[in-house]
Order: sequence, then C-alpha cells, then structure tokens
Amino acid sequence: MGAYIRSDTSGIADDIEKMFTIFPRLRERKDQLAGTMSGGEQQMLAMGRALMSRPKVLLLDEPSMGLSPIMVDKIFEVVRDVYAQGVTVLLVEQNASRALAIADRGYVMDSGLITMTGVGKEMLEDPKVRAAYLGE
Repeated sequence: MGAYIRSDTSGIADDIEKMFTIFPRLRERKDQLAGTMSGGEQQMLAMGRALMSRPKVLLLDEPSMGLSPIMVDKIFEVVRDVYAQGVTVLLVEQNASRALAIADRGYVMDSGLITMTGVGKEMLEDPKVRAAYLGE
C-alpha cells in the first residue's frame, strides 16, 4: 500500500525486503490482516508503509503510544535511522524525554499554542521543561 504510486517493481521489492530487515516481525506476519496485529506490529506496519513511499518528510503522531518499552526503543531507533538517511522527521510525541533526546529542534505546545522552543537536547536540560513535562 505504501508503494501504490510507485511503478519501479524491482525497487519496490528491494524496499519491501528493507522493511522486513528493519521490522523482522513483519516478515513473520506478512500474510496476516493488519487489524489482527498487536499495537506494536500495527505501528511497525504503518511506519513501513510510510517509508515505502520514499518520503522527503515523515510525519509521525505519537508513534510510541501504547507500546511496550522494547517496541518504543525500536520505534525511536527507526526514527533516528530514517533521519540519518536524510529524511526530515516531524515527530509529535508525549514522551518528551525520548523525543527531545533525538530532536534537532523541540516545540512545546500547551492548548494548541507553542509555549517553548529550542534545541532538543538543550530543552531536555531546561528546568522548566523538566518540571512541567518530565515530572522532575
């Protein structure tokens, strides 16, 4: 589905194999209906579909929500790898410590308004951010 607009058959096959390498669990589940997969598997599938389109910008909305800690680690690993390959990533995430740790820039929104902005790692060390969003 992620390669619907593509016509390069060999490139699509290569990218499917690449997604199976990134998300080995999807290879095991390749014949299973998406709606019957676990939340983590569905999140991997959604990211794989998005990456199949070879985006210049990847928008992710709460990719870690409801996932086990191991799956959260995997999702953030993939986000870092995708960014390292030159894809711009816009990440909306309530797990502020994980998001700010990998972000070039961070924005804090409160009731739809941007209340803080800065370099991700610097914001992670900001006492106001730590108190308000990291429970410290």
